[in-house]
Amino acid sequence: MNDGSTSGELADSLRTLLSRLSPGDRLPSSRELIKEYRVGPATVARAIAALAAEGAVVTRPGSGTYVAQRTRLLDEATGTATDTDWQTVALTDRAVDTHLIADPLGPPPAGTITLDGGYVHRSLQPTRALSAALARAARRPDAWDRAPAGGLMALRTVFARIIGGTVAPEDVLVTAGGQSALSIAFRAIAGPGSPVLVESPTYPRALAAARAAGLRPVPVPLDADGVRPDLLADAFAMTGARLLYCQPTYQNPTGTVLAPERRRQVLDVARASGAFVIEDDFARHLGHGGGPVPRPLVADDRDGTVVHVTSLTKPAAPSLRIGALVARGPVMERMRAVRLVDDFFVTRPLQEAALEVLSSPSWERHVRALGTALRERCAVLTAAIAREVPGATLTTVPAGGLHLWVRLPPGVDDTVLTSAARQRGVAVSAGSRYFATEPPAAHLRIGFAATADHAELTEGVRRLGGVVADLRA
Repeated sequence: MNDGSTSGELADSLRTLLSRLSPGDRLPSSRELIKEYRVGPATVARAIAALAAEGAVVTRPGSGTYVAQRTRLLDEATGTATDTDWQTVALTDRAVDTHLIADPLGPPPAGTITLDGGYVHRSLQPTRALSAALARAARRPDAWDRAPAGGLMALRTVFARIIGGTVAPEDVLVTAGGQSALSIAFRAIAGPGSPVLVESPTYPRALAAARAAGLRPVPVPLDADGVRPDLLADAFAMTGARLLYCQPTYQNPTGTVLAPERRRQVLDVARASGAFVIEDDFARHLGHGGGPVPRPLVADDRDGTVVHVTSLTKPAAPSLRIGALVARGPVMERMRAVRLVDDFFVTRPLQEAALEVLSSPSWERHVRALGTALRERCAVLTAAIAREVPGATLTTVPAGGLHLWVRLPPGVDDTVLTSAARQRGVAVSAGSRYFATEPPAAHLRIGFAATADHAELTEGVRRLGGVVADLRA
């Protein structure tokens, strides 16, 4: 094989090699492949990435690349292979887009530096307060009684107070986290086949939830001030959509904040179109302390236009699956009905624990300390990217949230880079996952909250920079 050979040709050659190996066997090292097939490091990285995406191989940082386990199952009783191919025919409607939900590369191996995480590291979580609150909640005489379908009134009252404006406890529906809230809202508001306008880029699991509800996401571009109202009006007019999903504060993945004048314009455009706005306010408690967090859209909404989504999971811990939907009018009754169909209510001890944590003075102290830690980590990551990844461009340095949105140098494919980075022991998110349609350029979402400390964060970027250099070689 000569230097002009493509990564596709190398991948074909490696597939032939894989057919002669057994699951768990180690492939030749990258250096050995470069020498044997006379190709460059980038070609090897792309070929391995393609095989990993197919599930043919698994990579283990510091160890090598290995043949993956075969996909066919073995019946332990008979020793024969179980044939599940019939399911491909039976599962005709692929409403749930698994590529947006599951990591196509599988769980990262032990020792991988996590720069793609959506939760704060354990050291940043209020674990003592959560554990103590849950233990006390479990000892209550009514701990295992059925909870109200709308949620404990005391917890709804606290959510209403946090959101502010004219929001009342009766406007709040407690949910099992933000993702559950999104799923309920999408299914309650729009019928299957309807368009839903979304920011571009946007949160992949919101896209997955919308598609699972049978909706058709239609992208509306963002700029530094958030979603563009002029293009939003055009999109409503062209599609007839009656629903917009947006993240006005510390948007995921870009970190942008919808500008004050645009906040009014977005609501005006939606009202004129007879449409709802789902406001995903996941980052309400993730400000970096540089100033006040903007008021939620729902706080100034008197027409029932806004359906507000909030959650405690991001600022607290992944397993504090407590969130809320806020809305007025018939849409709330529809969402309550969907909740009853799904799961009746959120487990009472978890609601009691969340109520105790939110009602304690230590919660505000935790939020302030978390904001300081996130601001410092954001600065460390920003400096590391500028130093270690030449050619990469930050679209903005956010004032809140957990991520940076990075535009890659020309010629670097985000999916190839993501897979190759995993082989070097660092996990990042390919930007293409955040677009409802074709992305305009290659990006990465890089998180700064899930690593153990600043040193691990910096080391992760150093490894990433080495992969980018190899792919540009």
